[in-house]
Amino acid sequence: MIYYSFLIHLKTFSSCLRTSSIFAISLTLLLFLNGCSSHRNYTPQSDLVGYSESGKASYYATKFQNRKTANGERFSNYSMTAAHKSLPFGTKVIVTNRNNSKKVKVTINDRGPYVKGRIIDLTQAAFSKIEKLDKGIAEVKIRVVN
Repeated sequence: MIYYSFLIHLKTFSSCLRTSSIFAISLTLLLFLNGCSSHRNYTPQSDLVGYSESGKASYYATKFQNRKTANGERFSNYSMTAAHKSLPFGTKVIVTNRNNSKKVKVTINDRGPYVKGRIIDLTQAAFSKIEKLDKGIAEVKIRVVN
C-alpha cells in the first residue's frame, strides 16, 4: 500500500515537474526574445525639442565595432549615431562644431561619454563630418531636433 501511494505521488510530481519545465522554458524564451527587441519605436518627447548643450565631443575607438550599444543595437563606426549620458534613445541631435560651423545629424543609441568634460561621443563617420579624426576632440554645441 505504501509503495502504491509512493507511485501515485511520484506520477503527480513528475507531471507537475513537466508542466513547470514547459513553463520555465517558455518564460526563458519570452525573456530572451524581449531582450532581442529593438528600441526603434521611439516617440520623440516634444519637450526636448530645442534643448541644447555645449561642450566637447569625441569619437569611439575602433575596438567597439560590432559590440552592443546600450539600446541593444550593434555599434558601427560607419553609422551616424552617438552616445549621450541622458537623452532618450532615438533622439535626433544636430552636432555643430563651434570652431568651423560644420554640422552633422546623429541619433542617440548609446550611453556615455564617460570622460569628464565631454558631452557626446560620436561615431568616427559622424565626427569626420565636423572635424579631422586626428584632432580627437571638438568643441561642439548639440541641439535636439525631433
